[in-house]
Amino acid sequence: MTLAVDPYLVDWLDFLLRWLHVIAGIVWIGTSFYFVALDNHLLPPKRREDVDAGVAGESWEIHGGGFYVIRKFTVAPPELPEPLHWYKWEAYTTWLSGFALFCVLYYVDADLHLVGSDISSGAAIVISIALMAAAWLAYDLLCRIVRNELVLAAILVGLIAASAYGLSLLYSDRAVWLQLGAMLGTIMAANVFVVIIPAHWELVRAKEEGREPDSAPGIKAKQRSVHNNYFTLPVLIAMLGDHFAFAYGHDQGWLVLVCLMLVGASVRHFFNLRHAGRNLWWIPVAAAAALAAIAIWIRPPATTGASSGPPVAAARVEQIVKQRCSVCHAGATAPLGVRLESLSDIEANVSRIEQVAVLTKAMPQGNVTKMTDAERKLLGRWISQQK
Repeated sequence: MTLAVDPYLVDWLDFLLRWLHVIAGIVWIGTSFYFVALDNHLLPPKRREDVDAGVAGESWEIHGGGFYVIRKFTVAPPELPEPLHWYKWEAYTTWLSGFALFCVLYYVDADLHLVGSDISSGAAIVISIALMAAAWLAYDLLCRIVRNELVLAAILVGLIAASAYGLSLLYSDRAVWLQLGAMLGTIMAANVFVVIIPAHWELVRAKEEGREPDSAPGIKAKQRSVHNNYFTLPVLIAMLGDHFAFAYGHDQGWLVLVCLMLVGASVRHFFNLRHAGRNLWWIPVAAAAALAAIAIWIRPPATTGASSGPPVAAARVEQIVKQRCSVCHAGATAPLGVRLESLSDIEANVSRIEQVAVLTKAMPQGNVTKMTDAERKLLGRWISQQK
């Protein structure tokens, strides 16, 4: 499904929505990092009156030229404070702007950017949205029935890996990363909307009505907040990694993504433990070793192939590129400003063409223009002969 949308308008929507999405995401992730770190920094209160008032822990901090003392109550304070600052719109804005951006970049021209199999673009879009909802429902159900956090984590890793593989059968290599990131992002936003904020409202209403607040919703909200904290770096990897063809364009790009997500989660775990006073330095060392192993694993071949053989005519190369690549890479709206409309354009972008069209085969996007392996080999041989 391709909608007739002015490319210049799409570029502006991409620019503005991406800007909003990044700003909101920074604020949301920042609050997640801060409050989980704060919770891990809490120490038992030293003053008897604080204990009697229901203070569970306190943390002294210095920032911006001043001292702060932060106190956390076991359930709720004796009196409801005014004003009470909430943290929710960061999450909602991040998800809404991200979904809007996904629509603009992947749903508007689904045949080119989303579809990677024989399914129709309409079906691909419906499945994409359904999977976001299904991800939340499956995760929420697991949280309700699985009590052991390690077992829950193991099941989630398995489901994420299975989802990544399944997505690779449906969508383009690049879309797989974005779709999986969107599914995890949906879980995170739904945690805020469905569990965390309602738990906060229950505490507030109990105080307003003079009831003793129930601690159970707050405990569940804390669990989901910590889960969101662990999801942050894996989601960022999915959202940023789709810009790097050597990663998502690998033959097993889905597995590359899962491995990088595990590295991200492990880094988050290290810092959470560190904030709680435990320095397990083997975790970042292992993460660095894993990244090195992944880099070696997915490294493209050093050359595009033997330069021997019949010389490849420049006219033939120009014909292939114009037929397979110039559909998108033409005019002022060419992606990343890479125009491939003439032989001189091709010669100016030889390294880029070699990387994305010959080595990783990440381009054309979704291979919508049906570039053949024989054509890729011809491009590779021509490039080798130019060296």
